[in-house]
Amino acid sequence: MSGRPRAVIVVTGSELVRGDRRDLNGPFLAAELVGLGIEPARIVIVGDAPNELEGALRLGLDADLCVVSGGLGPTHDDRTVELVARVLGRELEVDPELERQIEAVSRGHAERLRRPYADFEAGVRKQASLPVRAESLGLAGTAPGFVLEADGPLFVVLPGPPPELRRLWAAALESGPVRAELARTEPPERRTLRFYRVSESAVARALEEAGGEGEGVEATICARDFEIHVDLVVEPEGGPRADAIANALRVQVGESLFSEDERSIAELVLDLCRSRGLTLATAESCTGGLVAARLTAVPGSSEVFRGSVVAYADDVKERELGVTAELLAAHGAVSAEVAAAMAAGVRQRLGTDIGVSVTGVAGPGGGTPEKPVGLVYLHASGPEGELAAEFSVPADRETIRVRATVAALHLLRRLLAQSPDGSV
Repeated sequence: MSGRPRAVIVVTGSELVRGDRRDLNGPFLAAELVGLGIEPARIVIVGDAPNELEGALRLGLDADLCVVSGGLGPTHDDRTVELVARVLGRELEVDPELERQIEAVSRGHAERLRRPYADFEAGVRKQASLPVRAESLGLAGTAPGFVLEADGPLFVVLPGPPPELRRLWAAALESGPVRAELARTEPPERRTLRFYRVSESAVARALEEAGGEGEGVEATICARDFEIHVDLVVEPEGGPRADAIANALRVQVGESLFSEDERSIAELVLDLCRSRGLTLATAESCTGGLVAARLTAVPGSSEVFRGSVVAYADDVKERELGVTAELLAAHGAVSAEVAAAMAAGVRQRLGTDIGVSVTGVAGPGGGTPEKPVGLVYLHASGPEGELAAEFSVPADRETIRVRATVAALHLLRRLLAQSPDGSV
């Protein structure tokens, strides 16, 4: 937003440019910066070629802050440090304390691998070489991070592996130069309204009718996993405008609003179970355990979630979930009847209060005119009632599986909230 310090994020790695790996660092850093009151102007993903990387780093010279990830290793194609030094007109020098730290780690590696330390020595010296007047942030593995103040921008250079980057990002936030930069701005308030079973265009129309953004509020609408999220970034003077926008959205599309905080649908489901003292299990076919994966990704889920049965084959549905052969023969594995039996079966077999099931045709093959690819049945069963749902949307295999996963979680939410509406 105007008036706030601007940041450029440079993410380096040829494997990212080739598509071999997905960038996790750029979105993480951008979200962190927004929360701190710094506007991420751009995220640049660049390979390891020196001219390309140098060009990307020079983009940071026009910003207040440039955060760089990757290229800090000991090999020939790890060029970030030397190119940051070149862009800022600095020489490289060995940091003796950093060299001692990296040497200690590398000697341990050498011993475990039964290799002479001499094999690591050149790489140690390379990794311990920083631009003149750089402030070390310590190590994550053998990769150092550092902060470097230039005449204009502040450079923060971090390792590429996401766990290592996040560890040293925390150290960067405690460093003097970064704290001085953060003192120039005030973190904005952030509000998030999450909707399900409504189109992006309907939410956009409701936002427009509410007067849209402005007056200290920046609004973005984003479709994420078949939900629609409205994110409001609110300046100190924008509170009344944000209230008006939120109230208008509640009036226009409130029947689809399920959350006004940062909790995911999986967190909401677990919190509803926890507040009512209920346990939960999943029975999954076409989703292959994705519903369970979403739930168990939430810390503390073990208080509520007992387990999952992934019953892909019919004989597993019979043996592990108690779905009868007669029911399968009469209705087929992809049917409302089998979905209901799977939900009841997992409740019984795992001894839980709530069971949710998913069965469908994820494709690309296996569809028929009666049961095409994209047809999914869901069922949620609990001590106070049941809800069933289905959808049929032609799509690719991954899209169908993700949509089914999200639909199962929202079906659980409606059951736990005692909503009478069982459609998806």
